[in-house]
Amino acid sequence: MTQFLPPNLLALFAARDPIPYLPPVERLSHEKRTTGYTGVSDYVQYFESGPPPPRPKYENKEERAERRRREKQEQVTYKLEQEIAMWDPSSNKKGTLDPFKTVFVGRVNYDTTESKLKREFESYGTISKITLVKDKKTSKARGYAFVEYEHERDMHCKYFSLSLGHSLTSFSFCWWI
Repeated sequence: MTQFLPPNLLALFAARDPIPYLPPVERLSHEKRTTGYTGVSDYVQYFESGPPPPRPKYENKEERAERRRREKQEQVTYKLEQEIAMWDPSSNKKGTLDPFKTVFVGRVNYDTTESKLKREFESYGTISKITLVKDKKTSKARGYAFVEYEHERDMHCKYFSLSLGHSLTSFSFCWWI
């Protein structure tokens, strides 16, 4: 059957050369006579004098995790401080101009529009701006709004808190900022 194999496969089945003969060693290595062990007294002059150098300190897994957490916290704190230093409230076009004249309205029905809010809140005073907060991606209402009056006294109207919960069905929570 092997006669049908190609020559490159027949070469794999060819016999190897015999192992070469080596004369026996006169003595085995453990039988040889040695000079024996010597001391280190010849090398004492090469030793260092003084205290040994300090050992390098390596972090273990917990120390490394703690160090990384601390570094990340420092980076976040630094970034936050930089953003606070650079923040200019007057540059925000959608922000309120005076927080003492602003009312937060929560639990607003998602179908409520700014005109409906204006109609409900205009009875308490002149409104300078209404901001109905919407989702950036879908442009749908988020369920809360900010109503800014022209005068602070309009926001603190004593009838405002009494009649608001009873007359409005589309929202039921207001808070003065």
